[in-house]
Amino acid sequence: MWLAVIAVLIGLAILVWSADVFIDGATALAKKLNVPSFLIGVIILGLGTSAPEMVVSVLAALEGSPELALGNAYGSNIINIALVLGATALISPIIIHKGIIKRDLPILLIITALAAWQLRDGQLSIVDGLVLLALLVVVLGIQIVLSVREGSSHKVDDIDDSKVVEHRAVDDALSAADSEPSLLRGLWALFLGLTMLVASSRAIVWGAVELATLWGLSELIIGLTIVAVGTSLPELVASLSAARKGEHDMALGNIIGSNIFNTLGVVGLAAVIAPISASPIILSRDVLAMSAITLLLVVLCGAAFIRHRPFGRGSGAALMLFFVGYTLWLMQTVNM
Repeated sequence: MWLAVIAVLIGLAILVWSADVFIDGATALAKKLNVPSFLIGVIILGLGTSAPEMVVSVLAALEGSPELALGNAYGSNIINIALVLGATALISPIIIHKGIIKRDLPILLIITALAAWQLRDGQLSIVDGLVLLALLVVVLGIQIVLSVREGSSHKVDDIDDSKVVEHRAVDDALSAADSEPSLLRGLWALFLGLTMLVASSRAIVWGAVELATLWGLSELIIGLTIVAVGTSLPELVASLSAARKGEHDMALGNIIGSNIFNTLGVVGLAAVIAPISASPIILSRDVLAMSAITLLLVVLCGAAFIRHRPFGRGSGAALMLFFVGYTLWLMQTVNM
């Protein structure tokens, strides 16, 4: 038993560290390409901080524990919004822009509704998984095209052409001086972070399954609690850091991107590897909670945007209260 506990604790510690290394490398490479901040949040931070969920869920599916993969993904979605975004808003209010209301939140809401619809019969087949993965490619393509287009329009509107030429000349000179070392460091960080992600995730999956067996808990409960909280720590660290630095788009984009990756990529890949049979409680409790917190996020962001106010402490407190309520609900429905 203690060996399993140690494996989970050490695995979580290495997981957080390796995710941070992975994000630093990916962000350095993205900045070299002058990628807009929201796109960094959705694509780079979203993918980077969802890498733990992705690796844990894939390994769980490969080792014959697909329900652990489902619990990990959906539990992380709930925690990302309720705990991570709630804590971030309490510490640093987030500015809500039009693009988030008109495009990003509706996409997240539609994806969440699709996830609930696919689980209506309690099964996720290989075809369901392929549909999710295909939709992930489409959504990422849309996000990339629109974010780059918006970034270009902002540069044209807000910066004088002569200054653009001047800044580009300076950037080109700096890039010529240090592009090779920076790219090498970024690539090395990506490789090292991903390698340690795989190693630490293996330890977490093994320890979680062992604890589930020893304590008589279902794999779903372990996935929704220990693994989901642990793999959501990178999102928490990245969002808090972005918010403190004034990168509000990046902080919120991180959460939206992570939940998109979890719902489409993590669950989709796990279902392709091994079809998932979901317990009835997943629909009546976890999918319901995930849908409710996503809808609450849309309402709170919409209200903040309409009133021309930031997504502040009141909204953060509401999300945190939801997290407390969901945790109590989860504890009451655990079958020992």
